[in-house]
Order: sequence, then C-alpha cells, then structure tokens
Amino acid sequence: MRTPAYQPDRTALVVIDLLNDFLAEDGKLSGQIGPMLDALDLRPRLARLLSGARAAGVTVFHAPHGLHEGVFADVRHVLPRFQFAVDNQVFWEGGPGADFHPPLRPLDGDVVVGRHRMFDAFAGTDLDAQLKAHGIEKVVLAGLTSQTCVEGTGRHALEAGYHVTFLTDAVADFTEAAHRAALEISYPTFGHEAITVDEFLAATV
Repeated sequence: MRTPAYQPDRTALVVIDLLNDFLAEDGKLSGQIGPMLDALDLRPRLARLLSGARAAGVTVFHAPHGLHEGVFADVRHVLPRFQFAVDNQVFWEGGPGADFHPPLRPLDGDVVVGRHRMFDAFAGTDLDAQLKAHGIEKVVLAGLTSQTCVEGTGRHALEAGYHVTFLTDAVADFTEAAHRAALEISYPTFGHEAITVDEFLAATV
C-alpha cells in the first residue's frame, strides 16, 4: 500500500512525553523502561525523526506529561498507576524528571502544549487548539508509551477528525507484550497509517 504524502504545512509531528523520567539514565522510570528503549534503539531514532521532520518543514508539537499536588483532586477513582506516579512524584512539575530530555528538547519553531495528566494529550490541554491554529490536518505520533499515551492521543485525534499516523519504530513501552499489542492491534485499528520513520520522512513533500 502506498504511503500518502504529508504536506509540511498541514502535518504535525506530535511527540509525547520525551521527558527525563523516561529517557534519562537516572529517570524515575528508567529502570523499568530502559531495557526496551535500548532494545528498540529509541533515543537515536527519535533524534533522527525530529531532525528530519524539522528539515522537511513539519512543525513539531511536544506534548509532555505533568503531575503536581492535587492533580487528581477531581478524580474519585484514580488509576493505580497514576497513584503510584503521584506517590513517587513521577513527571513532577518543577522537578528534573518532568523536564524535556536534553537531546530531544524543543527547539525554536517547535510548539510546546500544556501538560496532560493521564493518557490523552488532548484532554485538558491546548493541543487541539494549537493544531487548528496551525492549520493541521494530519497528526503523526511518536514517543512514549506505545500502548498508553501515544495510543490514547491517537484515538482522540481520530475522533476529532484528524488523519492519524502512528510511527511504529519511534515508540516504546514497558514490556514487549504491550508494545506489540499497540503495533499489531491498536495502531491499525485507530490510525489511517502505521509506518516507519523512514517511510514518513520520505513521504513529506
């Protein structure tokens, strides 16, 4: 099947949670996700993706996670994994873990949207407004993690009417099973395209 063209002025690369708690060696989740990051060679792939997208004129949107005291005050039934994150101050705003991983940090011309508290980077943030303000029609997704925030954001993008592309070699998860479920089941279901970084960069016109 032919990969569709991605017009740079109508396409957004949305990179999710490129933060120290995931990607730095001393990040709070590094011990859990680090082996998968290394096995998938994710850090250099993301660096190549960001560089290639910027060179092609595609706007990069950074969608970071962020937690703080009282972030779930209005949630009666907090998911245990988020309670763990609060108890351990993971992605804690104002702390180093919530900072962008330096090699993958935003650069001039990128857009940084508001921090999401759960899986969907649209929920409670300005992501949709920023995409619309930039005239975006196609959303291309990468980052962390495959089955949670990347997938959750893609589902919302689909419901919101965007053309959705998942980059299959620019995502990772805590386990091989979760990663494969996203790639093999969820992405073909909720995305118009599930392609590689090279395929995407080659299709930017």
